[in-house]
Amino acid sequence: MTQTASPEAGASSAIEEKLETYRRELTGYCYRLLGGAADADDAVQETMLRAWRAYDRFEGRSSLRSWLYRIATNVCFDHLGSAKRRERPMGVGAPQPAEIENFGDTLAEDRWVEPVADDAVLPREGDPADMAVGRESVRLAFVAALQHLPPRQRAVLVLREVLRWSAAETASLLDTTVASVNSALQRARATLGSKNLSRDAEGRGQVDEALLGRYLDAFERYDMDALVALLHDDAVLNMPPYTLWVHGPREIVRWMVGPGHGCRGSRCLRVHANGSMAFGQYRASPDGGWTPWGLVVLEDDGAGRVTGITTFLDTATWFPRFGLPDRLPPATA
Repeated sequence: MTQTASPEAGASSAIEEKLETYRRELTGYCYRLLGGAADADDAVQETMLRAWRAYDRFEGRSSLRSWLYRIATNVCFDHLGSAKRRERPMGVGAPQPAEIENFGDTLAEDRWVEPVADDAVLPREGDPADMAVGRESVRLAFVAALQHLPPRQRAVLVLREVLRWSAAETASLLDTTVASVNSALQRARATLGSKNLSRDAEGRGQVDEALLGRYLDAFERYDMDALVALLHDDAVLNMPPYTLWVHGPREIVRWMVGPGHGCRGSRCLRVHANGSMAFGQYRASPDGGWTPWGLVVLEDDGAGRVTGITTFLDTATWFPRFGLPDRLPPATA
């Protein structure tokens, strides 16, 4: 005999389905606040659990979306109260000469700004201007800068300038006044301004796929002259979880032909990360084929020059998250 689901089970399933429609945007919100992909996933899961448990007490005095953002904000604030600030190597110390002995310390994973897959945090379609702002606001440099803001300023800036909430909506969510929201936004803008960052994404458009193609061509051929031609004069190379970072095309090339010479002969697969150019890098294996080496996120100046090369070396964590295979087989004749 076929059993029919109880009314309670059907109602529970319907609630879960409603809540799930907000998972992607809530993950993007939590990622910007927390700077960690796994932390964002955990925060959203906790948000969903709290919302599911309290759904029968949700009286509709606000929209379901606003209610979920209130819960997510409180979850993130709870986390930020005990967590250390996430950084990038450029925020930990000065650049070093491109020598193996300067590789630096290894810091715990909860100290780094982490990469995130675009599909996990960005909408697939929408107003082009809003899509551009969304991509800019998950770029590594911007997420790292957000971590220097106090939690409430962080939330205000994301709600107001990324998600386009009104001052009144933001004040209601944070249980404060419009004047307080406006003041927090001004202070947050000043901090970002001191780091040469702003929320103006006008003209950025899509990821520069042509630039990425030229970079991958030069890198896979290990043509340093062609690679240098694509680098900004102030380009940096860094490799979390190590604190080392090198500055300028000369030092980047010195690293690639020196300590990083094992990258010669690499193969790369494009991915979509942090609204930026990105790829999975595989190093040649002695027994044939290629094995995972790093998830690489490239930053650019919007004018055809690469400004940052960040290689996340924990491939066991990052390759599965981006759907990258654990090995590339030898090329067939």
